[in-house]
Amino acid sequence: MDIHEYQAKEILAEYGVKIGDGGLAYTPLEAVQRAREISSSSWVVKAQIHSGARGKAGGIKVCKTHDEVEKAAEELLGKKLVTHQSGPAGKICSRVYIEAGTNFTRELYLCFLIDRSSERIVMVGSTQGGMEIEKLAKTNPELIHKVYIEPAVGLQDFQARTMAFALGLEDPKLLSRSVKIIKGCYRALRDLDANMLEINPLVVTDS
Repeated sequence: MDIHEYQAKEILAEYGVKIGDGGLAYTPLEAVQRAREISSSSWVVKAQIHSGARGKAGGIKVCKTHDEVEKAAEELLGKKLVTHQSGPAGKICSRVYIEAGTNFTRELYLCFLIDRSSERIVMVGSTQGGMEIEKLAKTNPELIHKVYIEPAVGLQDFQARTMAFALGLEDPKLLSRSVKIIKGCYRALRDLDANMLEINPLVVTDS
């Protein structure tokens, strides 16, 4: 079952993963209201469709004012977005997610998925977040780190720390936070019987 970004974030928040403030809107006026409810100097208006690569298709817009939020919502709602995942038929956007803008210093990649060949769960991470992981695997495979997890044993603390260090999160404050996020993601995958859980990008904020 595919789920929307806003639904995934609601789930991850329940597992202790920190997400940005945001809200769902079905009309431009609702989008403005969501922006007013979110204390921020900028907002990101995101089309909610079952497809990746929305940014390349024009489905993600950064706004500095409420008027820009309203205009972005008007442009996206009812629009057909065509991505390499949606195919030529595209997907119609019927709702948008309004999220607080985030000042970040690093973009990372984190994923858990079922590796059926080894009958284990593999945790995948990279310091090159925001990129298409398939493309990165071809061009710079050394930048992709993998940790295999025995389902009967589960994710161990040392494995979470291993991935955190691979992602350059060795600072004590970042390490404790990142281990919590990594373990929360694993619990979500396990409890919900998911095939894959991906965060791209996972960011380190300037604070």
